[in-house]
Amino acid sequence: MMTSYSHPFTALDGQLGSPLYRQIYDRVLAAIAAETLCSGDRLPSARALAKELGVARGTVELAYSLLTSEGYLLALGQKGTVVNPELQKPPMSGTTLPVSSEVIENSPDALWRPPHLLPFQMGVPALDEFPRKIWARLGARYLRGMRSGDLDYPSPHGLPALRSAIASYLQVSRGIDCGAHQVFITSGWRSSLSLVAHTLLHAGDRAWVEDPGYPTTRQVLRQFGMALEAVPVDAEGMDVEQAIAWSQGAQVVMVTPGHQSPLSMALSLPRRQLLLDWAARNGAWVVEDDYDGEYRYVSRPLPALASLDRNGRVLYAGTFSKVLFPGIRLAYLVVPQSQVAAFERVGRALFSAGSPSITQALVAEFIAEGHFTRHIQRMRRLYSERRELTIDALERSLPKGMRVERSPGGMHLVLRLPEGVSDTALAEQLLTRGMAVQPLSRWSVSSPRQSGLLLSFTNCASAAQGEQLGALINHALS
Repeated sequence: MMTSYSHPFTALDGQLGSPLYRQIYDRVLAAIAAETLCSGDRLPSARALAKELGVARGTVELAYSLLTSEGYLLALGQKGTVVNPELQKPPMSGTTLPVSSEVIENSPDALWRPPHLLPFQMGVPALDEFPRKIWARLGARYLRGMRSGDLDYPSPHGLPALRSAIASYLQVSRGIDCGAHQVFITSGWRSSLSLVAHTLLHAGDRAWVEDPGYPTTRQVLRQFGMALEAVPVDAEGMDVEQAIAWSQGAQVVMVTPGHQSPLSMALSLPRRQLLLDWAARNGAWVVEDDYDGEYRYVSRPLPALASLDRNGRVLYAGTFSKVLFPGIRLAYLVVPQSQVAAFERVGRALFSAGSPSITQALVAEFIAEGHFTRHIQRMRRLYSERRELTIDALERSLPKGMRVERSPGGMHLVLRLPEGVSDTALAEQLLTRGMAVQPLSRWSVSSPRQSGLLLSFTNCASAAQGEQLGALINHALS
């Protein structure tokens, strides 16, 4: 039974380094840890708590949404916001403090997504330009022609029509020589990497990861008990030479060769060849995350690393979330011919395709009828325009000491900060003003961490948005 909660919040301190929404966040966590807030207890409404604390309603909503996204709270609509009934109490130390925000922020899965799309949010394509009418027409046609077999569970490896369409597309666009049977449909990068780990890797295996690199990759590998070795990145991508010279070897290498995540440079050809030669000699696997390889603005898209593989050591991972829309939850993994049977066994036993048959069928038709290729071409032109628009607007409005890195491709930009400026604190300040940028330091493994802001330009349709962000940064640093 839900009970109302009489909260112990005292007045917030605007002079602290921590933003107001973070102070609310910390106090709710403290109340849960101390069992002042119990499972199922209802919190004050955002409006009521904002009035009592003398803050904007949006400040409370931001704290609540962060707690909800992390599983501490549940939003029940008109019934209010409650402590998650299935939540286990955060572990208490010898003091009365709960799990602190610092621990949460520095965890491997530190990336947080706001509950609603905000300007400059990473990983989101141009939703305003998705061809909804074509998608609706394909959906209506599929529904009209549905048979009883379409209502059954999808194949654990993916719809045959989609696997075939992806293989054909990759042969032409990415230069990958693969058959439909080598393509496995998943629900996203996390699912693809989990499938690789279950099939080829073991707890205690060593993995090379890029530094800085995608935090979710590190999180998944740690969950499988793997030992991670951070390999630095320079202007030519992952420093393969250093990894080979200094490391103890690895069973798997995680790499983003098309556009390094998050710095966007491409892995140079000599390093690609060196990595492939090393993997072949040592029996290691290379997992290529080609999350936005289609988007390059200074030349044609680079061939995939997998297209150079002659020894069957590269597993190629792609996604539709970055090129169509995130809600589709559809990705794929292309495995070497020699490993198809092993992936089929694991996929049949532990995995399903992870996406409804109707979604897979629509994407298959979208590709087969040429809409996908035209959409990519159109988005490449659009993103090139929005990238230049965003860079120009930021360069007009940013304070001195900040610079925008002009990467050759990708879907986001890197802003380098003046020395001594905390990218984490600045990102949190901007979030309170409705701008969802990410601190580069949270993508790093080693210290000292690189400092900067990561921001997407794909949904920035006007110069005013870029100028507003520059003005907010100016104000925050003044």
